[in-house]
Parts: sequence; C-alpha cells; structure tokens
Amino acid sequence: MEVIKIETGMHPENAYLVIKENKETLVVDPGADFNKIEKVIVENELKPVAVVLTHAHYDHIGAVDKVRHTYHIPVFMHQLEADFLTDASKNLSIYHMPFTVEKADVLLSKMGKITIEGFNCRIEHVPGHSPGSIVYLFEDEGFAVIGDTLFKGGCGRTDLPYSSNHTELMNGINAHLMTLPDDTVLYSGHGDTTTVRYERQYNPYLNGVTR
Repeated sequence: MEVIKIETGMHPENAYLVIKENKETLVVDPGADFNKIEKVIVENELKPVAVVLTHAHYDHIGAVDKVRHTYHIPVFMHQLEADFLTDASKNLSIYHMPFTVEKADVLLSKMGKITIEGFNCRIEHVPGHSPGSIVYLFEDEGFAVIGDTLFKGGCGRTDLPYSSNHTELMNGINAHLMTLPDDTVLYSGHGDTTTVRYERQYNPYLNGVTR
C-alpha cells in the first residue's frame, strides 16, 4: 500500500489517501480543501471507496461531504461522535467558523479486525483527545493512521470540551500504539510522520520526562 499525506486547512491538518495497488483508496480525515484533495486523486488516477474518520473535530471533517458526494462513497466513524458531525459545538467549529456536515453512513462500535470496502485493518478506540478517537492499524503493511492521539514529540490536546482526558489518552497510546513493532510508521493528524521507536525514545510524554 501507499500513503499520501495532504495538508489541509488554515491550521494544517493531515488528510491521508491510503492506496492499494489497484488504485482503490481510503480518504482519511478530509479536513478541508476539497479541490486540493481532488487534484491528487485525479493526478494519480485513484478510485476512492470510503471516507474514514479518526475523530470528528472540525479540522478533520470540512471536506467530508464534498468527498462523499463527488465519489458516492460511505463515511465511517466511531459511534460515540456520531452527533459531532451535525453539531458545531461538539465538533468545535463554533469557536472558529461554525459548520456541520451530514451524518456518517457507518458507525463503528466493535473494535478489532475489520474490512472497510476491501481494506483489511484493525481499529482500536483511543479516547482522551476526543471521546470517539480511533486509530486504523494496517499491521501487515507496517503503518497506522492515528489522528490526533499522538504526534511526533507530542500528543493530542486534552483540555478541550467533551471528554478530553490526559490519563485516558496515555493509557490508550501505551496499550494500542506502543505495543506495535518499533518500525511501525505512524501517520498523525498534524505535523510530521514518525515511528513507534522514535516516540518511545524521544516523546517526553512517553519516556518519563513529562507527566
């Protein structure tokens, strides 16, 4: 598989295209800038099959409706944040430029191995930054798309409304990300790509420097 990162929005958020050899593609967290995302899809002759969300904060959902209706594909997300899409207070856009999008097509509740429109992966619930944050683990391919749970040298904010909790976040990171092989590539919702090995060694929230 190939992964293409596309920075979107005024406060850069990482949308991702996860691509199989046959060009079928998952569109992960299309935060804004539909035209930018579409340009990459057209240039690479990709075939989007689904939108998948790591969580439903405003900076990760701005282009959801444009993507889903342009390519006629379903949207997957955790059931705990189903109403975030239709509530500007819960998706936090109310503090910027309020907006909502349509409801998701598939609400995920059972964690573990899953097939999403032909893509096999494992999903795990890692709340703390938001109540329904999930990570998509492509273990056979050696990478994971992890949203705002963990960043290179940092972790997701836990001072936001609606169930942000630092202890819960760290427990989830340690249980579901730090147990992956050291060379697993981590694709975060903001900033640079990293690895499990790098974060275990250098991330102050994981190596005991910051508590």
